[in-house]
Amino acid sequence: MERTQEATKNKRPRPSVNPAETQSEYSSVVLQVDRISRTVKGGRRIRFRTLVIIGNKNGRVGMGVAKANEVATAVAKATTDAKKNMVNIALVNGTIPHEITIKMDRAKIIMKPAKEGTSIIAGSAVRTVAELAGIRDLNAKVIGSATKINIARTTLTCLSSLRVREKGNHDKTKLA
Repeated sequence: MERTQEATKNKRPRPSVNPAETQSEYSSVVLQVDRISRTVKGGRRIRFRTLVIIGNKNGRVGMGVAKANEVATAVAKATTDAKKNMVNIALVNGTIPHEITIKMDRAKIIMKPAKEGTSIIAGSAVRTVAELAGIRDLNAKVIGSATKINIARTTLTCLSSLRVREKGNHDKTKLA
């Protein structure tokens, strides 16, 4: 009994944790974790590469890719990278304002607005980015690439290039 009492006396008190401080305003999803090995003189060095998507489900989304010796470290680095690379997205009634097609590298993405109640009809990387951006209804098709990093990067480019027409004078329509 004496040992347990002494052990509790020597322990440092835990800092009080405010739940509001620990909970971030962004939701994050680890989309991919890859084990990467490189051959060096003494053998193989193994590292991990992670792809993290974060978003506030209200028109802001970002993507980060990072490598580290441990998965947890790679996820933390990718999350900070994603926060640095946030983009704003134009939303109209839970969908995108217009149809758009973007081709980057070998990935080609076609996105079309959908009627309310359709939900997101898209592949895994496009679906994750769209959900974290706050899009509720969307039709999308990926052509030409199966790499999640390329698809996520192309999706972000596609969504960031969307524009909403300003209401007002119909003679001069401006894109916001």
